[in-house]
Amino acid sequence: MPLPIPETSDNPLRALRELLAALRHPEHGCPWDRRQTFASIAPYTLEEAYEVLAAIEQGDMRELREELGDLLLNVAYHARMAEEAGLFDLDDVARGIVEKMIRRHPHVFGEVRHADEAAIKSAWEAQKAQERATKSDQDAPSLQGSALDGVALALPALTRAVKLEKRAARVGFDWPDAASVFPKIEEELQELRAGIAAQDAANIFEEVGDILFAVTNLARKLGVDPEAALRACNAKFESRFKGMEDLARQDGVALENLDLLEQEALYQRVKKMLSV
Repeated sequence: MPLPIPETSDNPLRALRELLAALRHPEHGCPWDRRQTFASIAPYTLEEAYEVLAAIEQGDMRELREELGDLLLNVAYHARMAEEAGLFDLDDVARGIVEKMIRRHPHVFGEVRHADEAAIKSAWEAQKAQERATKSDQDAPSLQGSALDGVALALPALTRAVKLEKRAARVGFDWPDAASVFPKIEEELQELRAGIAAQDAANIFEEVGDILFAVTNLARKLGVDPEAALRACNAKFESRFKGMEDLARQDGVALENLDLLEQEALYQRVKKMLSV
Protein backbone atom coordinates (compact mmCIF):
# COMPACT_ATOMS: atom_id res chain seq x y z
CA MET A 1 0.00 0.00 0.00
CA PRO A 2 1.57 3.34 -1.04
CA LEU A 3 2.23 5.87 1.70
CA PRO A 4 0.77 9.39 1.36
CA ILE A 5 2.96 11.89 -0.45
CA PRO A 6 4.11 14.71 1.87
CA GLU A 7 2.58 18.08 0.98
CA THR A 8 5.27 20.77 0.65
CA SER A 9 3.19 23.88 -0.05
CA ASP A 10 2.08 24.61 3.53
CA ASN A 11 4.99 23.53 5.74
CA PRO A 12 8.05 22.29 3.80
CA LEU A 13 10.05 21.34 6.92
CA ARG A 14 7.18 19.24 8.22
CA ALA A 15 6.98 17.62 4.79
CA LEU A 16 10.69 16.80 5.05
CA ARG A 17 10.15 15.08 8.38
CA GLU A 18 7.17 13.15 6.94
CA LEU A 19 9.27 12.17 3.93
CA LEU A 20 12.00 10.64 6.10
CA ALA A 21 9.46 8.90 8.30
CA ALA A 22 7.97 7.34 5.16
CA LEU A 23 11.35 6.35 3.72
CA ARG A 24 12.31 4.72 7.03
CA HIS A 25 8.90 3.09 7.60
CA PRO A 26 9.62 -0.46 8.84
CA GLU A 27 7.07 -2.07 6.50
CA HIS A 28 6.41 0.25 3.58
CA GLY A 29 9.60 2.28 3.42
CA CYS A 30 12.56 2.02 1.05
CA PRO A 31 14.76 -1.03 1.78
CA TRP A 32 17.93 1.05 1.24
CA ASP A 33 16.79 3.83 3.56
CA ARG A 34 15.65 1.40 6.26
CA ARG A 35 19.08 -0.18 6.60
CA GLN A 36 21.05 3.06 6.85
CA THR A 37 22.87 4.05 10.05
CA PHE A 38 24.60 7.19 11.33
CA ALA A 39 27.91 5.75 10.13
CA SER A 40 26.66 4.83 6.65
CA ILE A 41 25.08 8.26 6.08
CA ALA A 42 28.04 10.25 7.44
CA PRO A 43 30.12 10.10 4.21
CA TYR A 44 27.17 11.52 2.25
CA THR A 45 26.83 14.34 4.79
CA LEU A 46 30.47 15.27 4.33
CA GLU A 47 30.19 15.03 0.55
CA GLU A 48 27.14 17.31 0.48
CA ALA A 49 28.95 19.89 2.63
CA TYR A 50 31.76 19.98 0.08
CA GLU A 51 29.27 20.32 -2.75
CA VAL A 52 27.78 23.34 -0.97
CA LEU A 53 31.27 24.80 -0.83
CA ALA A 54 31.83 24.10 -4.53
CA ALA A 55 28.59 25.87 -5.47
CA ILE A 56 29.61 28.90 -3.41
CA GLU A 57 33.05 29.02 -5.01
CA GLN A 58 31.46 28.83 -8.47
CA GLY A 59 28.94 31.55 -7.60
CA ASP A 60 26.11 29.28 -8.80
CA MET A 61 23.11 30.22 -6.66
CA ARG A 62 20.76 27.74 -8.34
CA GLU A 63 23.21 24.95 -7.57
CA LEU A 64 23.71 26.32 -4.06
CA ARG A 65 19.98 26.10 -3.34
CA GLU A 66 19.94 22.48 -4.49
CA GLU A 67 23.07 21.52 -2.55
CA LEU A 68 21.79 23.20 0.62
CA GLY A 69 18.68 21.06 0.22
CA ASP A 70 20.83 17.93 -0.06
CA LEU A 71 22.74 18.96 3.07
CA LEU A 72 19.50 19.69 4.93
CA LEU A 73 18.23 16.25 3.96
CA ASN A 74 21.31 14.71 5.57
CA VAL A 75 20.83 16.72 8.77
CA ALA A 76 17.18 15.69 8.92
CA TYR A 77 18.16 12.08 8.15
CA HIS A 78 20.47 11.89 11.16
CA ALA A 79 17.81 13.53 13.33
CA ARG A 80 15.20 11.02 12.14
CA MET A 81 17.41 8.05 13.05
CA ALA A 82 18.06 9.60 16.46
CA GLU A 83 14.32 10.11 16.94
CA GLU A 84 13.70 6.46 16.14
CA ALA A 85 16.25 5.54 18.81
CA GLY A 86 14.57 7.83 21.35
CA LEU A 87 17.58 10.13 21.57
CA PHE A 88 16.50 13.47 20.06
CA ASP A 89 14.65 14.83 17.04
CA LEU A 90 14.97 17.63 14.49
CA ASP A 91 13.25 20.09 16.81
CA ASP A 92 15.85 19.35 19.48
CA VAL A 93 18.62 20.00 16.95
CA ALA A 94 17.10 23.33 15.92
CA ARG A 95 16.35 24.30 19.52
CA GLY A 96 19.90 23.50 20.59
CA ILE A 97 21.56 25.62 17.91
CA VAL A 98 19.21 28.57 18.53
CA GLU A 99 19.96 28.47 22.26
CA LYS A 100 23.70 28.18 21.62
CA MET A 101 23.77 31.12 19.21
CA ILE A 102 21.80 33.28 21.64
CA ARG A 103 24.23 32.31 24.40
CA ARG A 104 27.19 33.25 22.19
CA HIS A 105 25.71 36.62 21.17
CA PRO A 106 25.11 38.47 24.45
CA HIS A 107 26.00 41.68 22.58
CA VAL A 108 22.93 41.13 20.37
CA PHE A 109 20.46 39.52 22.77
CA GLY A 110 21.72 41.05 26.02
CA GLU A 111 23.31 44.13 27.53
CA VAL A 112 26.94 43.19 26.85
CA ARG A 113 28.84 45.67 24.70
CA HIS A 114 32.22 45.20 22.98
CA ALA A 115 34.62 47.84 21.70
CA ASP A 116 35.14 46.27 18.28
CA GLU A 117 34.88 43.09 16.22
CA ALA A 118 38.15 41.75 17.67
CA ALA A 119 36.66 41.96 21.17
CA ILE A 120 33.51 40.19 19.94
CA LYS A 121 35.62 37.37 18.50
CA SER A 122 37.62 37.09 21.73
CA ALA A 123 34.41 36.86 23.78
CA TRP A 124 33.05 34.26 21.34
CA GLU A 125 36.15 32.08 21.77
CA ALA A 126 36.00 32.49 25.55
CA GLN A 127 32.36 31.35 25.54
CA LYS A 128 33.25 28.34 23.38
CA ALA A 129 36.10 27.46 25.74
CA GLN A 130 33.75 27.68 28.72
CA GLU A 131 31.25 25.41 26.97
CA ARG A 132 34.00 22.88 26.17
CA ALA A 133 35.16 22.92 29.77
CA THR A 134 31.62 22.39 31.03
CA LYS A 135 31.07 19.55 28.59
CA SER A 136 34.40 17.98 29.56
CA ASP A 137 33.46 18.17 33.25
CA GLN A 138 30.12 16.50 32.51
CA ASP A 139 31.62 13.77 30.33
CA ALA A 140 34.67 13.02 32.50
CA PRO A 141 34.63 15.02 35.76
CA SER A 142 37.89 13.51 36.95
CA LEU A 143 39.89 14.53 33.88
CA GLN A 144 41.38 17.92 33.05
CA GLY A 145 40.21 19.39 29.77
CA SER A 146 42.63 20.27 26.97
CA ALA A 147 42.90 23.41 24.87
CA LEU A 148 42.64 21.06 21.89
CA ASP A 149 39.35 19.47 22.96
CA GLY A 150 36.52 19.72 20.47
CA VAL A 151 38.55 19.86 17.24
CA ALA A 152 36.61 17.35 15.13
CA LEU A 153 38.54 14.31 13.93
CA ALA A 154 36.47 14.18 10.73
CA LEU A 155 37.73 17.54 9.45
CA PRO A 156 39.99 17.55 6.37
CA ALA A 157 43.56 17.15 7.61
CA LEU A 158 44.74 20.61 6.49
CA THR A 159 41.77 22.33 8.10
CA ARG A 160 42.16 20.33 11.31
CA ALA A 161 45.88 21.16 11.45
CA VAL A 162 45.11 24.88 11.35
CA LYS A 163 42.46 24.53 14.05
CA LEU A 164 44.87 22.62 16.30
CA GLU A 165 47.53 25.27 15.71
CA LYS A 166 45.11 28.08 16.53
CA ARG A 167 44.09 26.36 19.76
CA ALA A 168 47.73 25.95 20.76
CA ALA A 169 48.39 29.60 19.88
CA ARG A 170 45.72 30.73 22.35
CA VAL A 171 47.89 29.51 25.22
CA GLY A 172 51.04 31.04 23.74
CA PHE A 173 52.48 28.03 21.90
CA ASP A 174 53.00 29.71 18.53
CA TRP A 175 55.54 31.23 16.16
CA PRO A 176 55.94 35.01 16.58
CA ASP A 177 55.54 35.64 12.84
CA ALA A 178 55.53 33.97 9.41
CA ALA A 179 59.27 34.43 8.91
CA SER A 180 59.94 32.30 11.99
CA VAL A 181 58.26 29.29 10.37
CA PHE A 182 60.66 29.01 7.41
CA PRO A 183 63.55 27.54 9.45
CA LYS A 184 61.15 24.88 10.75
CA ILE A 185 60.14 23.97 7.22
CA GLU A 186 63.82 23.74 6.23
CA GLU A 187 64.48 21.56 9.28
CA GLU A 188 61.68 19.18 8.33
CA LEU A 189 62.92 19.04 4.73
CA GLN A 190 66.39 18.08 5.97
CA GLU A 191 64.89 15.34 8.13
CA LEU A 192 62.92 14.07 5.14
CA ARG A 193 66.08 13.99 3.03
CA ALA A 194 67.77 11.95 5.78
CA GLY A 195 64.83 9.55 5.87
CA ILE A 196 64.98 9.11 2.10
CA ALA A 197 68.73 8.51 2.23
CA ALA A 198 68.19 5.86 4.91
CA GLN A 199 65.28 4.36 2.94
CA ASP A 200 63.27 4.48 6.16
CA ALA A 201 59.65 4.29 4.98
CA ALA A 202 58.16 4.97 8.41
CA ASN A 203 60.36 8.02 8.90
CA ILE A 204 59.57 9.31 5.40
CA PHE A 205 55.87 9.01 6.15
CA GLU A 206 56.30 10.91 9.43
CA GLU A 207 58.47 13.66 7.97
CA VAL A 208 56.10 14.31 5.06
CA GLY A 209 53.39 14.85 7.66
CA ASP A 210 55.67 17.18 9.63
CA ILE A 211 56.37 19.23 6.49
CA LEU A 212 52.67 19.58 5.73
CA PHE A 213 51.98 20.60 9.33
CA ALA A 214 54.75 23.22 9.20
CA VAL A 215 53.41 24.59 5.91
CA THR A 216 49.92 24.93 7.38
CA ASN A 217 51.53 26.94 10.20
CA LEU A 218 53.09 29.23 7.60
CA ALA A 219 49.78 29.59 5.77
CA ARG A 220 48.02 30.44 9.04
CA LYS A 221 50.59 33.10 9.93
CA LEU A 222 50.14 34.59 6.44
CA GLY A 223 46.35 34.61 6.79
CA VAL A 224 45.91 31.99 4.07
CA ASP A 225 43.44 29.09 4.34
CA PRO A 226 45.60 26.14 3.21
CA GLU A 227 42.55 24.03 2.33
CA ALA A 228 41.22 26.77 0.04
CA ALA A 229 44.68 27.43 -1.39
CA LEU A 230 45.15 23.74 -2.21
CA ARG A 231 41.67 23.53 -3.80
CA ALA A 232 42.59 26.53 -5.98
CA CYS A 233 45.89 24.88 -6.87
CA ASN A 234 44.09 21.64 -7.74
CA ALA A 235 41.73 23.54 -10.04
CA LYS A 236 44.64 25.36 -11.68
CA PHE A 237 46.55 22.12 -12.25
CA GLU A 238 43.44 20.41 -13.61
CA SER A 239 42.86 23.24 -16.08
CA ARG A 240 46.48 23.26 -17.21
CA PHE A 241 46.71 19.48 -17.54
CA LYS A 242 43.52 19.30 -19.60
CA GLY A 243 44.97 22.07 -21.74
CA MET A 244 48.08 19.95 -22.30
CA GLU A 245 45.89 17.06 -23.41
CA ASP A 246 44.02 19.33 -25.82
CA LEU A 247 47.24 20.68 -27.35
CA ALA A 248 48.65 17.18 -27.72
CA ARG A 249 45.50 16.08 -29.55
CA GLN A 250 45.72 19.14 -31.80
CA ASP A 251 49.30 18.12 -32.61
CA GLY A 252 48.07 14.62 -33.45
CA VAL A 253 49.86 12.85 -30.57
CA ALA A 254 48.88 11.24 -27.29
CA LEU A 255 50.19 12.99 -24.19
CA GLU A 256 51.47 9.72 -22.74
CA ASN A 257 53.63 9.16 -25.83
CA LEU A 258 55.62 12.37 -25.26
CA ASP A 259 58.73 12.43 -23.12
CA LEU A 260 58.96 14.65 -20.06
CA LEU A 261 60.67 17.53 -21.86
CA GLU A 262 57.97 17.55 -24.55
CA GLN A 263 55.24 17.42 -21.91
CA GLU A 264 56.88 20.29 -20.03
CA ALA A 265 56.95 22.32 -23.26
CA LEU A 266 53.19 21.77 -23.61
CA TYR A 267 52.68 22.74 -19.98
CA GLN A 268 54.52 26.03 -20.55
CA ARG A 269 52.44 26.71 -23.68
CA VAL A 270 49.24 26.18 -21.69
CA LYS A 271 50.45 28.42 -18.87
CA LYS A 272 51.16 31.20 -21.34
CA MET A 273 47.77 30.73 -23.08
CA LEU A 274 45.83 30.79 -19.81
CA SER A 275 47.70 33.84 -18.49
CA VAL A 276 46.76 35.98 -21.51
